Amino acid sequence: MSNRWGPRLRTYRSHPPRGSARAWERPGAQAARQSGFTMVEMIIAIVILGVGVAGVMLAYSTAVRGSADPLVQHQLLAIAEEMMEEIQLKPYAPAANAAPAGCARDTFNDVRDYHGYSQPACTIDGVAVAALSGYAVSVSVSNTALAGVAEALRITVTVTRGGDSLSLVGWRTNFGG
Repeated sequence: MSNRWGPRLRTYRSHPPRGSARAWERPGAQAARQSGFTMVEMIIAIVILGVGVAGVMLAYSTAVRGSADPLVQHQLLAIAEEMMEEIQLKPYAPAANAAPAGCARDTFNDVRDYHGYSQPACTIDGVAVAALSGYAVSVSVSNTALAGVAEALRITVTVTRGGDSLSLVGWRTNFGG
């Protein structure tokens, strides 16, 4: 059977057979109608996914940027607590001492010797700690009454690193007399 549509075309004089809607017009017509996404649907999907991924990346970058801050805060606190403990373990009564060299504190023999101390973080012997090179420690000691105790010293230790700062306040009293 041959006509202007080619040798494979079947034409029907009446209605097409059941289940083959419009198949009688041209061969392979149903195969040409494929299911899937149109170009417009694909562009909309890409835009929506792009916005979603951008939001997730923004949240991720914010979390990563702030993740170092707890480490710095913990280090500031550790340095301040160490210095506070070192000071509070010294005697209350003033005693004569030799001047320290650099950031060394090995000649400090009472709490008041620490007043005005402001140096980079180092060991008690004055050896700089390379891992703590960006940290600085300052100490203030003042006579202040504490809840009726006249002989009390207020100790303020401040540790800084860049724009971060942490201060601890402690007390030392003359409990020995």
